[in-house]
Amino acid sequence: MFTGDSSAIIFFNSIRIPIFRLNQKTGMKKISVALVFVVFSLFRVSAEEGMLIPSLIAAFEDDMKAMGMKLSAEDIYSVNQSSMKDAIMHFGGGCTAELVSDQGLLLTNHHCGYSQVQSHSSLDNDYIKYGFWAKTFGEELANPGLTASRIVRIEDMTEAVFAGTDGLSGEDFAKMVKSNMEELIARATEGTHYIADIKPFNYGNEYYMIVQEVFKDVRLVGAPPSSIGKFGGDTDNWVWPRHTGDFSVFRVYAGADNKPAEFNINNKPYKPLHYFPVSMKDRVPGEFTMVYGFPGTTQQHLSSDHLRYIMDMERPARIAMREQSLGVIDAAMGASDLLRIKYASKQARIANGWKKWIGQIGGLQTVNAIQIKLDREKRYNDRAATNPTWEMKYSTVVADMNKLVEEYKQYDFAYGMAIEYMYVGAESFKRSRDIEKFILEYDAIVKLGELDLEVEKLRSSAKRFFKDYDEQVDRMIFLATTEEYLNLMQGDAFSALLKDDMTIEQLADEIYSKSVLVNEARFDAFLNNLSDSTVADFEKNDPAYKLWKGLSTEFFQQVIPQVRAFNGKMDQLLQVYVEGKLEMFPNDKHWADANSTMRITYGKLEGSAPHDGMMYTEHTTLKGILDKNNTGEADFELLPDFRELAESKDYGGYDQDGELWVCFTGSNHTTGGNSGSPVIDAEGNLMGLNFDRSWESTMSDFMFDADRCRNITVDIRYVLWIMDKYAGADHLVDEMTLVKDKKGWCKRRKSKKK
Repeated sequence: MFTGDSSAIIFFNSIRIPIFRLNQKTGMKKISVALVFVVFSLFRVSAEEGMLIPSLIAAFEDDMKAMGMKLSAEDIYSVNQSSMKDAIMHFGGGCTAELVSDQGLLLTNHHCGYSQVQSHSSLDNDYIKYGFWAKTFGEELANPGLTASRIVRIEDMTEAVFAGTDGLSGEDFAKMVKSNMEELIARATEGTHYIADIKPFNYGNEYYMIVQEVFKDVRLVGAPPSSIGKFGGDTDNWVWPRHTGDFSVFRVYAGADNKPAEFNINNKPYKPLHYFPVSMKDRVPGEFTMVYGFPGTTQQHLSSDHLRYIMDMERPARIAMREQSLGVIDAAMGASDLLRIKYASKQARIANGWKKWIGQIGGLQTVNAIQIKLDREKRYNDRAATNPTWEMKYSTVVADMNKLVEEYKQYDFAYGMAIEYMYVGAESFKRSRDIEKFILEYDAIVKLGELDLEVEKLRSSAKRFFKDYDEQVDRMIFLATTEEYLNLMQGDAFSALLKDDMTIEQLADEIYSKSVLVNEARFDAFLNNLSDSTVADFEKNDPAYKLWKGLSTEFFQQVIPQVRAFNGKMDQLLQVYVEGKLEMFPNDKHWADANSTMRITYGKLEGSAPHDGMMYTEHTTLKGILDKNNTGEADFELLPDFRELAESKDYGGYDQDGELWVCFTGSNHTTGGNSGSPVIDAEGNLMGLNFDRSWESTMSDFMFDADRCRNITVDIRYVLWIMDKYAGADHLVDEMTLVKDKKGWCKRRKSKKK
């Protein structure tokens, strides 16, 4: 499930290219100047805006302490001793999670762990509807492929990356940079079990190496019913006030040496370097808050025409495509419990982006984002004109970016529509992708004597796929999305889609009545009777596979090269544009766009007033859950035992002034990937789990507005109340260190052995 700010990327990374400096003769001097300006500017970043690199956090320590923080920079990030960074995990590559016990107990969002909950669910064990809670280590469920990664260190490698490049250009320059990076990574990981990567920041004006420890045995410990973890559904997604208990519980396991190991029944709970104590203290509006996690992507530097294209053309079209799929899926889920289970995760993933994009457009329109961009671009150009050197380097870059958008937007639009149609829409395309490699390499597989092995892999993969698939639902999705795709492309759709005057209905009939890919019985028969001739016949005649091959061939040959060129040229221009901002405006607020690396943002626990006459309070309570449930809307459904407990007002000591807080908002700058991030108080205690932004805040991927943008957090006290009073999983609370008042640290109860 992908509700709120998780970071789900389909295909996009494969069309980006590395960014290298264009002017190699003065490159190192420019980099040094840029870094000076960045460090100088760090002291002037506002408390609310920016996603800050943890290894540079010492530059913000005074400002953070002025806002009430009691920690030191070393407490937050250190490579010489354990620090808060060691309790932060990159969960599954797309979310954030945090360690909360000395036995590897890991908290993240319900929507981040939803696909694991869904994979273990069935009609007999409906963990989606009723929740799941392991009572012992032995009952915790393995999740093949799921990882949790700890950041060992973050190092500035800018000078080292560009070492030896003076006088080089073009391919020679790129080869030297690549060689430097490979050598740096090899040195950093030699003799260790770590992995490392070097990533560009500020579009290649700086480079940092990220060294990680990747844990591969991460087991499901608990998750509340969806009526808690997804309370509010699509109705409440991305909006405030919110009452969602968006959490799930996992445990990291390690080998006997406490190092990462593949799943083994004999693995032991991981002993972390640091874990978060849990704050049971009363919350105070205006108090310091900090979010620590892995934000996915922001695009703060886009030109005015680029943002206009996204707002007026690209986002509305993608919204329209997803509406077609959601219309079919929502109806199917409402008609059948089995279909509800099958499509729950898919629906959430599709709906998440759909609703986010609607709010994004609305927020940008409300603040008149295009005019703000135009004003900033004028200021940039005016400043460049005051200095001959600046004028030569920077005076045309804004116009060049706008011109590039006009030149390539048709290809970018075609790319976006193809992604929505072939990668988000009907799953007949996914089935074709899954088998394509086997078909193309069939002769080699036979020659190597590996046919039985590869067939078994296909059989196993198909079994998992058909578990969560319905042929008639997929057919209706195909019909709806195909019609919308052809309408949006206005004659520019791939030529292979419809031929010989075939109607959409006829094409769907042919695929869903004949293709072996979309019917489990036909696919089993195909594998059971596999031969040279049946493979050849499939490749030539299977209607679903033929459609995929025709569309994907045109996509990869005609669209992808143009989009690669667009992104490559735009990134080069953005590198120059950002360098100009750093050099010409040293006293402005500068921070590197999010790129799925570890970042810190800090602000306050506070509400907002995003519209005239509207004031949002900073927190919601259990009473609001009952009020919403009273409306009778399906998204506010509750299980009877939960409502009974809520009405009893048995808060178990987790309340504040007679109210049980459920969620709260803060002025922390977050985005996709921050889902599950710990929200931390001034003393370094866990206050809650970040899981979303308000609808008015989704614009912050492009433009942050401190008056409007708020992150949404589920209060950890509500999480513990669910575990303890509702689920009877008090043994999990017993593992944690709870902090109640100024007297210091206290264990709620003595930990019990399992």
